Amino acid sequence: MSRPRIICHMHTLLNGKIDGIANPTSVGMRSQKLYFDLFLGKDRFYTKHRGWISGSGTSRALLGSEPGTDLPEPTEPVPAGDFLAAPDARMFYFAVDGSGTLAWDRSSFNYFDVEAHIVELIPASVSDAFKAHLRSVGVSYILAGEEQLDMAQAVRRIGEIFEMDELILGGGGTLNWSMVRDGLCDEISLVLMPTADGETPTNSLFEANEKYSAPVPIQFALKNVEALDDGSVWLRYDVLGPVDDA
Repeated sequence: MSRPRIICHMHTLLNGKIDGIANPTSVGMRSQKLYFDLFLGKDRFYTKHRGWISGSGTSRALLGSEPGTDLPEPTEPVPAGDFLAAPDARMFYFAVDGSGTLAWDRSSFNYFDVEAHIVELIPASVSDAFKAHLRSVGVSYILAGEEQLDMAQAVRRIGEIFEMDELILGGGGTLNWSMVRDGLCDEISLVLMPTADGETPTNSLFEANEKYSAPVPIQFALKNVEALDDGSVWLRYDVLGPVDDA
């Protein structure tokens, strides 16, 4: 099976930031609900997916703690292969975790009124202590790659295991850019809230990281522009790839 169609669906300030002091304001939260409704709401626009994928920084923010590295060794051998604790869940949150340090203390979380079961994306080399911890709290995991996480393999396996034709990519900026850069993203869906904050150390929609992907001009083709309630704007682009004459 080929990989699912991947849509990078994001919510940003007018200055291109995806986090910061404007997000928790009343304007920011109203716009975020519009963003949420497009992919998880009752009458959502994107209907073929059963979950979304986010990077380790986003997951650490959800977890609310530092990475867990001091985990006890398992008392019994950990079975080989993937672990699917809730394969029939209505919605999944796929957490990118190349180093095996997101020591979840729960197997799901709620985003507005949607509950999402957590599925870790990890390389096979992650320690048995970490895998045993995930099993103990009921967090699923999918193996992709041996020593390093292979995102192309990870998204293909998501499509195969969960029979998904569509997958939402939901940040952060480093993961967004690396997947666009590596040809693993087909569409950009961007909800711009009518707010800016001028902050500089916060994260942007796309951020190159020399560990994962280099800067390069990428071209997009505009598909649609739509004004939403409360002054927000919804932009949709097809990803065309690197600019030929760059």
